[in-house]
Amino acid sequence: MKKTFFLLASVAALTTLASCGGEAPLRVAMDLRYPPFETVNSENAPEGISVDIALAFGEFLNRDAEIVNTNFAGIIPAIQAEEVDIAIASMSITAARQEVVDFSNPYFYFKIITLVNQDFADANSLTEDSTVEDLLALEDASFAGIASQVSATIPASYGKTVTEYPDLGTAIENVAQGTADILLMSASPVVSGYKANRETTMVVWDPWVASPIGMAVQKGNTELLEQANEFIATFDDEGGLYDVLREKYDSVILEQLERYGLDFYITAE
Repeated sequence: MKKTFFLLASVAALTTLASCGGEAPLRVAMDLRYPPFETVNSENAPEGISVDIALAFGEFLNRDAEIVNTNFAGIIPAIQAEEVDIAIASMSITAARQEVVDFSNPYFYFKIITLVNQDFADANSLTEDSTVEDLLALEDASFAGIASQVSATIPASYGKTVTEYPDLGTAIENVAQGTADILLMSASPVVSGYKANRETTMVVWDPWVASPIGMAVQKGNTELLEQANEFIATFDDEGGLYDVLREKYDSVILEQLERYGLDFYITAE
């Protein structure tokens, strides 16, 4: 029978679960700069979706869970140096990362969606429910991108010409002004760009890519990896963690995305 667990109602600033006995704390790395997944509250205590997952995992293991705030670029080195035990940090499972850490099964999917200039969308009969195939069929579309990021690499992989901009803000501005037609990014920056330019942009929600998100452990740490996968297998149980997180965060994510709640991140479709 799968183990059932409940999230605690409150957390301390660093050691985020009440004492669970003599076993060493579970040190969980994440970068607390990315709400609503990883952030801090007004008292600088960790909070967010990934924090709650870490709390629940500590409870699942009957161990203290300690959040270790780590710059995202330093998380894998921290795992390799045994400074932390696991990353629960909205980290995409990629081939390059799999060479240096071991990943759990996916528990979320972060989708790459599209910001489109509104005039361009109107001229080409695009709507929020248009598809990636519809966008690819527009031979004269001008893609905005940022060097080495998905905004540039994905359209380039389809043979599309991409104008590269120095940063996300400039790319969004050019789409809003009509200098560029299309920008691919993850949901949060696309929707933020739309909110800042509601009259001149729109969102196409069909995902180009759904990047699987997993927990990362040190290479060869099969015991913790198996425990993480056993824990993740309970998420979809009735009353499991997905239900708990939906109740707590659906309204937060709906306010952010203005169309979807937590299920946007749970499914790959």
